[in-house]
Amino acid sequence: MSHDRLVPLIIAVALFMENMDSTVIATSLPAIAADIGANPLELKLAVTSYLLSLAVFIPASGWTADRFGARTVFRAAIATFVVGSIGCALSGSLTHFVIARIVQGMGGAMMSPVGRLVLVRTIDKRNLVDAMAWVTMPALIGPIIGPPVGGFITTYTSWHWIFIINVPIGLIGIVLATRYIEDVRAEDLARFDLVGMVLAGLGIASVAFGLSVAGLGLVPPTMIVSLVVTGIIFLAAYGVHARNSAAPALDLSLLRIATFRANVVGGSLFRLGIGALSFLLPLMLQLGFAYTPLESGLVTFSAAVGAFGMKAFAARIIRRFGFKHILIVNGLLASALTAACALFTPSTPFFIMIAVLLVGGFFRSLQFTATNTIAYADVDARRMSRATPLVSVAQQLSIAAGVAVGALCVELALQIKGGTAITAADFRPAFLVIGTIAASSAVLFLTLPSDAGASMANRAPIAAPDASDQRVG
Repeated sequence: MSHDRLVPLIIAVALFMENMDSTVIATSLPAIAADIGANPLELKLAVTSYLLSLAVFIPASGWTADRFGARTVFRAAIATFVVGSIGCALSGSLTHFVIARIVQGMGGAMMSPVGRLVLVRTIDKRNLVDAMAWVTMPALIGPIIGPPVGGFITTYTSWHWIFIINVPIGLIGIVLATRYIEDVRAEDLARFDLVGMVLAGLGIASVAFGLSVAGLGLVPPTMIVSLVVTGIIFLAAYGVHARNSAAPALDLSLLRIATFRANVVGGSLFRLGIGALSFLLPLMLQLGFAYTPLESGLVTFSAAVGAFGMKAFAARIIRRFGFKHILIVNGLLASALTAACALFTPSTPFFIMIAVLLVGGFFRSLQFTATNTIAYADVDARRMSRATPLVSVAQQLSIAAGVAVGALCVELALQIKGGTAITAADFRPAFLVIGTIAASSAVLFLTLPSDAGASMANRAPIAAPDASDQRVG
């Protein structure tokens, strides 16, 4: 297998391990709670602590990779994630389990942005579409198949295997990374922005945590509002700090680049849909349709199959039609298929639901491949280590926002009808809302130049804008 194919595959496997683990414990919480002497509600701390750890450490990933080398940091991230996994499996109390999840989050925070950094620095831009098709898969498949896989492992073996299985995968990843990934690093290293990392980390963590628990009934609404508002204040303070910093932890001036902005803003609007879909679909099937966890898993897995099926065609389609046309037309099709889940009823034939999700997964995969690739089309090599953390932060926040929007829509539908028991009809407004939000991303993609990302699609070349000295004002 060629270097251009092997490196993306190594990174994709590591990211799949991280994405799977962030969602796989959702259906296993009762079993874990019973085993370590906690109640399931308390164990939600394990989910949120992982998310918070991700949010806090992502801003440091780019500088760390520049300082110590991308291969070194990527291997260390996998090792840290494996150590956290072992800690989870050996936990005998809630405190130990939460600490282990924080360690996992530290590893995961470095794994995703540094993995992307390895790609954009070692893979030729003309081949980056193919590479990103691989790396896109974990973010699409992990949240969808995580819950049913977790339920299967917990039912037929033991919840400990959810974490133990990461050990051999991680060790193989470290060996392959050592052999095949170059230890790229920056020649002129800027000073580490500690103040920026603290402000951005606190802001992102507060907003992500507030959004992730919104509508779930875990904390009072006033606390959710306080968290989000506090996070926004920290992020605003970071914005002021970044304007006066030569090398900010998250370089907001990158948003002046149209193709990068298309990923962060337009991509986030679209990505919000996948965050909501992976949350809403299993709930609707099990609570509204009375499906068993296995039946629900089979239906949701079809979306993952569709996403994987697109991998072989993504690069050819983008090269044929160009990024702008794909992002607009494909984005609208994928959004419509997400909203189409609102038409599902308990009497809808099984094969029709699977067909809609299969085709929807196909188009969503193409959209994510296109947005993830175009982000780096016009970013110069010196600023790649600043671009990847910002992309990862946007992804985390948009997925958390998707869960919040989905939960809020279901809660409002329940209050409007004045009932207490959730039915299938309560999910319909949520799917329509997230489909509309995802479709709104097309407005931003319309502003792209017609030849956007041409250098990555082997089409007519374009001149990259020089934004290296600009700041968002």
